[in-house]
Amino acid sequence: MSRGRILVVDDERSVTNALQLILTELEYQVDAAKSVAEASVLLKGSPYDLVFTDLRLPDATGIDLLNRIKKDTPDTQVVVMTAHGSIDITIEAIKRGAFYYIEKPFTPDQVTMLVERALQFEAITRENRNLKSALLGDGDDFGIIGRHSKMRQIHSIIRTAAPSDASVLIEGESGTGKELIAAAFHFQSTRAEFPLTRINCAAIPHDLIESELFGYRKGAFTGADRDKRGLIEATAGGTLLLDEIAEMPMHLQTKLLRVLQERKLRRLGDEGEVDVDFRLVSSTNRDTAQMIQEGTFRKDLYFRISTIKVIAPPLRERFDDVPLLAERFLQQYSEKYKKRIREISTGAFALLMRYEWPGNVRELESVIEHAVLFATEDKLTPESFPAQLHAPPSGQFRCIIPPYMSMEEIEREAIAQTLERTAGNVKRTAEILNYHRPRLYRKMKSFGLRGDAENEARGHAG
Repeated sequence: MSRGRILVVDDERSVTNALQLILTELEYQVDAAKSVAEASVLLKGSPYDLVFTDLRLPDATGIDLLNRIKKDTPDTQVVVMTAHGSIDITIEAIKRGAFYYIEKPFTPDQVTMLVERALQFEAITRENRNLKSALLGDGDDFGIIGRHSKMRQIHSIIRTAAPSDASVLIEGESGTGKELIAAAFHFQSTRAEFPLTRINCAAIPHDLIESELFGYRKGAFTGADRDKRGLIEATAGGTLLLDEIAEMPMHLQTKLLRVLQERKLRRLGDEGEVDVDFRLVSSTNRDTAQMIQEGTFRKDLYFRISTIKVIAPPLRERFDDVPLLAERFLQQYSEKYKKRIREISTGAFALLMRYEWPGNVRELESVIEHAVLFATEDKLTPESFPAQLHAPPSGQFRCIIPPYMSMEEIEREAIAQTLERTAGNVKRTAEILNYHRPRLYRKMKSFGLRGDAENEARGHAG
């Protein structure tokens, strides 16, 4: 199967024949044209991934053809072919969107390297644009990035339960994105126009949590020189996020349970009660079942706050999402720090996929930010990453290999499983397994494996 479609435009048959020979050997589908008119006919069909065009053609210039390609199919990369000394017109072509240039005569190695780089650039450009569109548009992931089945289940729960007023409990390790999930429940609900109020029960001294949540009357205690509404009242129709709710003292758990049952609260030092209207979303990184058994968390409060329960999986349980998240953070911090970093190298991807990520998504974000700041090339390399990623792996086995499997069987299984986890994405599979793509294609062919047809045809992430 073809790895991608390439068009060669040149009126010198020796040039088109040479490129067709080189590119066909690399398993690309190659068409040729000797004029802009012939090329225009071919360009009316399915888009090409890459076009090689001479700058001097019999009926127009390569610049004219470049302008048309960028107008009609902006994802198509264009490489201009020039004679020695045509630097001025070459610079003009690059300004107008050409990926790069190649001088005649060229070698097969020059062509191979340029094709690989151009198509990698196309892949990243397309994926970043699709990702940005999904985050800013009406996508169904609510900005919570992840294709793993556990993440798709979270997306489904949010779609179904967010419009209700049911209380939500989000459990998961630190750094797994619990606050992002909570925000999605709020902004997809009918309360989205009202406040989302957050309080971290672990970050506030226990003797202050009560006054922060419930408020107080003037004179209720030393220093209470005025009436103050608590955060529950201040939420007023919105959503209250109690982060690390398991750290709440027992006497306040009782008071919160009563508020949830009666929808009324009494400020400290007040005799009367006030009505409150809010939705509760809670989160914790603690084992609530063990805390209930130990008597440090009320069982009746647990049932009241967990009508909807969401488990945010640690990153080590969804390694398939590491590349997706890493490229999202690469885009974010490249823009923030105004650095032209276009990709993550294969060696860097290998480090990302071998690390255990004890700090989860938050640690991955920090690592990519660090790498962007210290990168000295137009891509992230292993040298860009902080020290913890270069530490030797733990002594524990990451996977269990069944007995009596040959190395060939193990290799086939590794490729097959990685293709499945990347939805058949050959480019991503090659990066994860640290294969050069031509080698991976040969292995897939020998093992009778196939990737996703569209991704195979384009040779990039879809």
